Amino acid sequence: MQKGFVAAAQRAGIEFVNISPLAADMPDTVKADWLAIRPNTDTALMLGLCHTLLDEGLHASDFLDRYCTGFDVFATYLQGTEDSCTKSADWAAAICGLPADSIRNLARRMAGTRTMISLGWSLTRQAHGEQPMWAGIVLAAMLGQIGLPGGGIGIGYSAVNRVGYDLNRVSFASVPQGINAVKEFIPVARIADMLLRPGSPFEYNGGCYSYPDIQLIYWAGGNPFHHHQDLARLIRAWQKPQTVISHEWCWNALARHSDIVLPVTTPVERRDIAMTPLDPYLVSMEPAIEPVGQARDDYDIFASLGQLMGVEEAFTEGRTSEDWQRWLYEVSQQRLSKSGVELPAYTSFRETGWHKLPLPDTQNIMFADFRRDPDQYPLKTPSGKIEIFSSTVAGFAYDDCLGHPAWFVPPEWLGAAENTYPLHLLSNQPRTKLHSQLDQGPVAAAAKIKGREEVLMHKNDAAARGIDEGDVIRLFNTRGAIYVGVRITDRIRPGVVMVPTGAWLDPDKDDPCLCKHGNPNMLAPDRPTSKLAQGPAAHTCLVQAEAVDQTCLPEVTAFIPPVIEKR
Repeated sequence: MQKGFVAAAQRAGIEFVNISPLAADMPDTVKADWLAIRPNTDTALMLGLCHTLLDEGLHASDFLDRYCTGFDVFATYLQGTEDSCTKSADWAAAICGLPADSIRNLARRMAGTRTMISLGWSLTRQAHGEQPMWAGIVLAAMLGQIGLPGGGIGIGYSAVNRVGYDLNRVSFASVPQGINAVKEFIPVARIADMLLRPGSPFEYNGGCYSYPDIQLIYWAGGNPFHHHQDLARLIRAWQKPQTVISHEWCWNALARHSDIVLPVTTPVERRDIAMTPLDPYLVSMEPAIEPVGQARDDYDIFASLGQLMGVEEAFTEGRTSEDWQRWLYEVSQQRLSKSGVELPAYTSFRETGWHKLPLPDTQNIMFADFRRDPDQYPLKTPSGKIEIFSSTVAGFAYDDCLGHPAWFVPPEWLGAAENTYPLHLLSNQPRTKLHSQLDQGPVAAAAKIKGREEVLMHKNDAAARGIDEGDVIRLFNTRGAIYVGVRITDRIRPGVVMVPTGAWLDPDKDDPCLCKHGNPNMLAPDRPTSKLAQGPAAHTCLVQAEAVDQTCLPEVTAFIPPVIEKR
């Protein structure tokens, strides 16, 4: 969120409730009620809240009638009409590990005042990750405050830059891309499945498809060995293609697992323009240094490949990278001018270095138009309304996603009757780097323990295993193992451990399922959320922890580059 907004809201009397296994999901400077929920049970909690609203007559029936469809079907589910399971606060309490009275009282508080529900994107990254998002929307609909200032629901507010900004809805130009002649696709989280099972069928969003047989991977931008799960499985899958080509500026895991690495410039080595509808500032990005070695801009590499393949003119349209930047700016300038917003001339913008777009005088309140007139401003759903029950999704007849929000028992969770692996591993965004970028830098290094990524562990879990602050320990399950350094705290739910993402993958040469550096995706399952979205489910992950001999830890080699022969 924009700096200071949360503190300002608290000074204005806004109350905060942090529903998370991790207290640090809210800043220490903010006074918040902390409900330390069991991981992967947010949907059950929200169903319990919804049932309380319905049972006590606190739901906004007028809003549900006018702006929503399918509430009657959902209400029968809450009441257990068909499955004989009432989704009450008591039912939810047994699942999510919170007192039933706390759930009932929270529902009453939410109904008794203006309430904003904020869901983190991390909730999608679990088994059945579609459900908490859908349940949150339905909960907000039952409160009836969608479209009102300070009410309704928001998603991913901690990860975007437009919260609290009343931005102009600008439409910046983009480079023409044409139409991709290749019609085959996969959901991005299914990369390893595609490589290991070419030709196999998969279901996605109501359709039936099959995995293509890939013989060459060309990867420019992003790092699959950072963001994918079950990395030992991905390493095995990565051996299947005949050739892997990547663009990289450092010797990370993607470069290590590529046959051909094309060195590319970083943002500090090239000229560019930063402009996005999520920020009022346009910035001229000037190079701070000359390109290192033989590094080239991505665009120049593609243009040269186009020349070799006989399609250079079709790709470049006769423009250099600098030409395209001017074109993008001037086309955007023309578009904005039509809406009454003027940009300086291109040369003036480059000389000044930045330009701030004027902010509108009116507030942008999400769904305010829809609330004012749902017929004139319908939603982009089949009904034009909030679909509490979706006949479209129900028609897919999936066994892992119904036509309304529902509770599904996760394949790995702390509520199971018996667990070989009794700790639930969460992996959040790191505070010392951006994803895995600059993991080799001094800021990230300073936060590590004996060269390993840190793990937050509750003091009771540490004591039960003879683990002390600063120890390097082994986290493991059937998929793999990692070495991590321990930070002991009482600000995490007992039974939960948290390892930030971003440690460069560093497999042991004798055990490729062991990461010496502490990448949590070595442990996370490569399992889809459901047939609906086929998204990643990294947060549905159980592990065990054990102390290890501190005198014979394996060396971290993630940052040691290879010897390059000059030819």
